[in-house]
Amino acid sequence: MGSTEEKTNYLSDEGTPLKSSPVAKNVSHSFDCETGPVRSSPDVTRWWKTNNIRIRPLRSAYIVLVRAKINVLLPFGPLAILLHYLTGKHGWVFFFTLLGIAPLAERLGYATEQLAFYTGPTVGGLLNATFGNATEMIISIYALKSGMIRVVQQSLLGSILSNMLLVLGCAFFTGGIVHHKVQVFNKGSAVVNSGLLLMAVMGTTFPAVLHFTHTELHSGESALSLSRFSSCIMLIAYASYLFFQLKSQQDLYGPLDEVGEDEVEDDSEIYAWEAIGWLAILTVWVSILSGYLVDAIQGASESLNLPVAFISVILLPIVGNAAEHASAIMFAMKDKLDITLGVAIGSSTQISMFVIPFCVVVGWCMGEPMDLNFKLFETATLFITVLVVAFMLQEGTSNYFKGVMLILCYLIVAASFFVHIDPTNDND
Repeated sequence: MGSTEEKTNYLSDEGTPLKSSPVAKNVSHSFDCETGPVRSSPDVTRWWKTNNIRIRPLRSAYIVLVRAKINVLLPFGPLAILLHYLTGKHGWVFFFTLLGIAPLAERLGYATEQLAFYTGPTVGGLLNATFGNATEMIISIYALKSGMIRVVQQSLLGSILSNMLLVLGCAFFTGGIVHHKVQVFNKGSAVVNSGLLLMAVMGTTFPAVLHFTHTELHSGESALSLSRFSSCIMLIAYASYLFFQLKSQQDLYGPLDEVGEDEVEDDSEIYAWEAIGWLAILTVWVSILSGYLVDAIQGASESLNLPVAFISVILLPIVGNAAEHASAIMFAMKDKLDITLGVAIGSSTQISMFVIPFCVVVGWCMGEPMDLNFKLFETATLFITVLVVAFMLQEGTSNYFKGVMLILCYLIVAASFFVHIDPTNDND
């Protein structure tokens, strides 16, 4: 990330802090490369600020598009589009599109993090709820438009499983290995998230049981109506959770180690208007690549001889969770497990209580029968996963062995979906 001085220079080309002191408001300064800050006339200051406006986008582009090592994968996005029109080989198009979306997902998380420095915790939580899982939402909306409801359900389910088992497991493992001790996190926040995840399991279990026990009042319609009603309730519950955690009980359920205001300012590297601009640009580019990715799923399944369920549950979420995976491990290595839990479990909570119900409502508006009936196999997988993770979090501590168990559980889930094929009809 660089030193504090480097971060300050990114934000202030004049060598002065972002927040000017009362004395500095009435004094105009320019910057000389050899002597440092010097007094200047108003005309020189006005020219410098105009010139600064021209230079800032270039420096911001370097920070967002060049400096991060993962950006070496950015050219794979245009390459996938070329392969789509020139060769039509869906396997290669799918693979290169995955590689091209991975850095975009990470950069979306970075831009959201930078913007959250200026908006405060409440708005920052809303931003994380929307842009933190923007990749999954965009891919899901494109799949809904194509009528691929099972791909939407399985990819969102895979994101939850990946965050709870793989991401959290790797974070616990690396944190325990680096620090050689039992790490501690806020137990109250973990319990609240576990409760929301169990509520999401309840929302997906009832439509599945209602449908597969053939006890619907109106066959083929009751489960869909129940799903839409439950989705609205889950969205209300998630909004209440945001208010509860970020506004009402932020002292009780916040991180154990609070970050000071000055430290937050030093961590910000780009201005708020630059972060908003990059969020718009990155979202548009992810939307474009998502269309090609969804179109290539079926062809990739046939050419790679992989079940669509495995591609949707295992491969797609790995790309969407690239940012969460890296961030969770980094914070665990810094012994900041509260942030790690917020990244991994918080993201799972967002998907289960916000993204999935949101997709049901969007499908309702589109006229697509998107529901919470994830079929019995997927519902059982989600239920068992939430129980396992809830037991892991109940003590408020972590170690490398818990990480190993979560990773091994994810390998079992991956192997299960590798040999799982969706039934052709419900009677099967």
